[in-house]
Amino acid sequence: MKKVLVLGASGNIAPHVTPGLENDYDFRLADIQPHPLGKPIVTIDVTSYQDVLEASRGMDAIMNFTVIRDDPVQSFMVSTLGAYHVMKAAAAQGIKKVVHTGPQLVRSGYDHDFEIDDVPSMPGTGYYNITKYLSLELCEIYSRAYNIQTICFLFNGLGPKPTEPVKQADFPTFTVVWEDLQHACRLALEIDSVPDNFQVFNLLSYFAHGKYEVEKAKRILGYRPMGGLEEYFRRETP
Repeated sequence: MKKVLVLGASGNIAPHVTPGLENDYDFRLADIQPHPLGKPIVTIDVTSYQDVLEASRGMDAIMNFTVIRDDPVQSFMVSTLGAYHVMKAAAAQGIKKVVHTGPQLVRSGYDHDFEIDDVPSMPGTGYYNITKYLSLELCEIYSRAYNIQTICFLFNGLGPKPTEPVKQADFPTFTVVWEDLQHACRLALEIDSVPDNFQVFNLLSYFAHGKYEVEKAKRILGYRPMGGLEEYFRRETP
């Protein structure tokens, strides 16, 4: 079993992703906060390089789900400096696989268009998006310099798939459901290599609006979203 360090293990994403993968991977869960399900974790601060270095010792891969959005100092420390610490530790420990996550970086510039997939990032002027955009730049530099296979997933929203008809709402744009994110993370952990050692993939589960696509993730990773979720949003007509 691959040994995988999961950073941000107690946050808003990882507790919904790791349960679908833990039978196939030896996870080391790490966070500054206790795990919401009471799972044992290694207490670390991603803003400390020494913490990340020690936590990554003996690992085969790192999955980074850390995030802080609303603090102007800590958002940079976690999103940008934290990503730097992850890549620096991976290089120091000889770890050749990193999975990174962040917010979509195309909607502000392409929301008027359709069939958007692998296009230049448009982070805009929002502080949080800029901190995450900088993290991608750091990941790319380290990936190419140290031959680290780094896969970055970007999305606008996450959540459970619908289980009953949804009323007074439309299917969301650029949102991925937990099962599809689990599937994508498994593919990222298993793929031997990606072009240029570094690739960014937009990730979503709803496609009927025709605005955003995941053809790049399908082509390179073999990503196959479950599909059919828009059926829960169908309206009855007279």
